[in-house]
Amino acid sequence: MKIMTCPINGPRLISEFAYWGECKTMPDPASCTDVQWADYVFNKSGAPGVKHEWWCHTPSNTWFIAVRDTVSDVIEKTFLYGQQ
Repeated sequence: MKIMTCPINGPRLISEFAYWGECKTMPDPASCTDVQWADYVFNKSGAPGVKHEWWCHTPSNTWFIAVRDTVSDVIEKTFLYGQQ
């Protein structure tokens, strides 16, 4: 069984986590165009490689970022937002 480390609760079974998507920098809603906003909301990078992704440990509702290589599916590290 695959194990992921929650930054708060430690190593847990992967079935306790929910994937929420790749971390992306949000454009300024007050100054961006509709095209830029639509790109941020709807377009995802499907290119293989190392990604920063949002994950949630569902039993504790702990949201954090995981650095994961999508080619090998290896989780390199996990950390709380703002603590990189």
